[in-house]
Amino acid sequence: MPDAPSPDRPTQPGEAPAALKRHWQVAGQVAPDAVWTPLTGGRTNPIWRIDGSMGPLVCKLFLPEAATPLFANDPAAEWAALRALAGTAIAPEPVASSRTALGDSLLYRHVPGRPWKTDPPAVAGLLRRLHDTGPPRALPRALPDATGLAEQGRAMLAQIGTPGALPLPPAPEAALQGAAFLHGDPIPGNLLQAGGRLTLIDWQCPAIGDPCLDLALFLSPAMQQVNGNVPFSPEQQVAFLEAYGDTGVTRRYRALAPLFHWRMAAYCLWKAQHGDAAYAQAMPLELAASEQG
Repeated sequence: MPDAPSPDRPTQPGEAPAALKRHWQVAGQVAPDAVWTPLTGGRTNPIWRIDGSMGPLVCKLFLPEAATPLFANDPAAEWAALRALAGTAIAPEPVASSRTALGDSLLYRHVPGRPWKTDPPAVAGLLRRLHDTGPPRALPRALPDATGLAEQGRAMLAQIGTPGALPLPPAPEAALQGAAFLHGDPIPGNLLQAGGRLTLIDWQCPAIGDPCLDLALFLSPAMQQVNGNVPFSPEQQVAFLEAYGDTGVTRRYRALAPLFHWRMAAYCLWKAQHGDAAYAQAMPLELAASEQG
């Protein structure tokens, strides 16, 4: 990746930079007369839909500075994940990966649909399919044990100068385990629904680790609210976990849930300190969920 941002590199959705268009045209992946339209769904990297003779594509331009303490922004990991999942309908079909003058960029087939809103059990089934798929070795390893959850939270609070802002819940009687294929950010904005089909998009932080890590992110009340959804009721949470269909994983998730919610509360404070007011409003939801156990 470039050492410093190019002045031509966008920081939010808008007209695609001429240098990016030219790169993919020279590479033979995009026709010169293709129409580039900014997409507003991505919260991390600018993305565009490309309509032309080679079919509807999506182009993503990675902004390395957009990574956060909880969510990586790794183009190599996304490319490895998309290639591993090609043909499964779990993820978009990969087309090409390249380093451009503006930064790393990916092309993949456009997936029709709208952001997911209802039916948590359907998402549980999709995540179970993903977690049962063998992950590529190139993916990074997720947290090795439950103490890593606490360490992540403490580190985020220390970065914003509030190390004692959130009382840590009691140590759980469970530990992270497993080596599943994780999406790393399975929130509503990264789920597209078309008819009875669900597809996970935005694979910039996949990993190998405990399935509970993905379940916790999807069930996070803050992540639901920030993405425009109402947090799940207790009944919806039960239905989701039952639909996932692995009692060992769901039992472990329940034991670790207070710590997961505490870590997300710390992340909300970190995001709020960095100017995202939506997370400040969502933080009390995570704190209340952590205290309820």
